[in-house]
Amino acid sequence: MVFVGMDHGTTGVSFTILGDDAEHFKIGREDLSAGRASALDELKDRVPLNEIDLMAITYAMGDAISTIKPIERVKNRGIISIGGAGKVTGGGTAVYSEIESSGIPTLLIPGLHRNTPCLDERFRAAYSHHASPEKVSICYNAYLETGWENMIVSDISSNTVTMLIQDGRIVGAMDACVGAMGVIHGPLDLEMLRKIDDGEKTANECFSHAGAVKIAGIDTKVSRAREELLEMYLAGRDEARLALDTMMMTIAMEIWGLAGISSGIDGIVLTGSVGAMREPYDFHGKLKDMVKEIADVRCTDPTSGSMGSAQIARDIYNGKREILGIEVEV
Repeated sequence: MVFVGMDHGTTGVSFTILGDDAEHFKIGREDLSAGRASALDELKDRVPLNEIDLMAITYAMGDAISTIKPIERVKNRGIISIGGAGKVTGGGTAVYSEIESSGIPTLLIPGLHRNTPCLDERFRAAYSHHASPEKVSICYNAYLETGWENMIVSDISSNTVTMLIQDGRIVGAMDACVGAMGVIHGPLDLEMLRKIDDGEKTANECFSHAGAVKIAGIDTKVSRAREELLEMYLAGRDEARLALDTMMMTIAMEIWGLAGISSGIDGIVLTGSVGAMREPYDFHGKLKDMVKEIADVRCTDPTSGSMGSAQIARDIYNGKREILGIEVEV
């Protein structure tokens, strides 16, 4: 049997093919938006499409659906609007359209938002949006990898989103625009709000330059930002060190905050391209030291988004009807 998972990420679209073994690949957003790559062609090179038993995918914010459902039952790709979602290239939309018309049995995973029933009512009252759909996949992979029923999962890369799981259900999350910094995205502070009010920048422009790049003074392509930040750090640039240290501090604050409102934590999972990073800046080790008093800290692979999606597809195919508190429609 073969199952496929997709992670609709900021810098590219990642896939995991889960059969006897797992195979991962990623297509850059710029290649997709320019028409230089096709998701189906890449899949065909690795597995006959008619051998895929079930695929589970994520797309954008996933804020128009609150259950995992077959793609043919989804309207408007499961989103209310693409606005406020960071830099839009169109690459993910092309992949969605390819998959939608492929005939491959496919499920769409929702994001976490005010209409997600498993979330604590206080989170739903406080925030309209909590996390995009791939964070559900990341949490499911962490849940299977660790066996923890009560944990905090922090996905740290272009943005940082941290989720709280209690009794095997996602009950809360802090989205990138209200919580900790990532490399690109971060919360909007007073200075940014004034720029928005004065018409100097849009809210999306501010959001897309509110992470570590703001502190380091980086203004480059999203796909290059992490590498440029690390190059500056290796060159001994103090603003790069400060950017990484500050980003880490905000994430530690977020993790401690969620731990403080929890009923108990078995462990903390750090993931993402920065959450798992040990060289040239030991982000994982430094952050682990800052939160280890809460509980045991582990790391999952940066491919956990697409892997978790594939695991969701496999387990739903085998009869599972709830994923971390999210209902499955079949």
